[in-house]
Amino acid sequence: MNSHRKPRTSTPFTRRAVRVGLFAAGVAGVATAVPAQAATGGATKVAVSSDHVFSHADRLDHTEEKDSFTIRQFGKVNAASVRNQANAVSSGCTADDACRSVALSFQIVTMAGEHTRLNAVNLSDATNKSCTGCQTLAGAYQFVVSTPTPLTLDSGHRRQLADIHRRLDTLTRSDVPATDLRTRADALATEVNTVLQDAVAHAPKGDAQADVTMHRHLDGWPGR
Repeated sequence: MNSHRKPRTSTPFTRRAVRVGLFAAGVAGVATAVPAQAATGGATKVAVSSDHVFSHADRLDHTEEKDSFTIRQFGKVNAASVRNQANAVSSGCTADDACRSVALSFQIVTMAGEHTRLNAVNLSDATNKSCTGCQTLAGAYQFVVSTPTPLTLDSGHRRQLADIHRRLDTLTRSDVPATDLRTRADALATEVNTVLQDAVAHAPKGDAQADVTMHRHLDGWPGR
């Protein structure tokens, strides 16, 4: 049985894994902020967040479409390890009886601190296993908001994000071709980035510069 994988390219904007800083703590648990004690006995706060979406379609279940849209507000931290991952698999279908597998994960993380050590990983992988004519798409979008003082998204910004989440749900479960679905997912990610940029613009100012960083990785069949 043959297994086909799409060749990957890496650019500053689109890459399979993003790692920032020198924080080397492993990712443990799911979407949690974990306070820890420093070796000297003083208190330090470490934020750990992991979000993962997996979809699998085959001859028994021809269509599986899943998405995730998470917001993690950690406040002031000394170090953070955040991971976002989407995996989609289509297996054993034919051109006359094709499968469709879609996995999309949107992760928003806010944190504060002027010298925060950050490890950020953003991954996606779409795999066709002997699946002629199948549509398989995995997309991971990670937004890291860094501010000098803790940022709490207000009700207006949260309503905007909730609306984007609803539209992501609709898009994921639609019958839009994979090539068009990519474009529409990118458009939703652009909206998220705009909302977060506006939230940062209205946040209390500090000595350090506020920043919103988006990591994006899409992998899929058929390609563009």
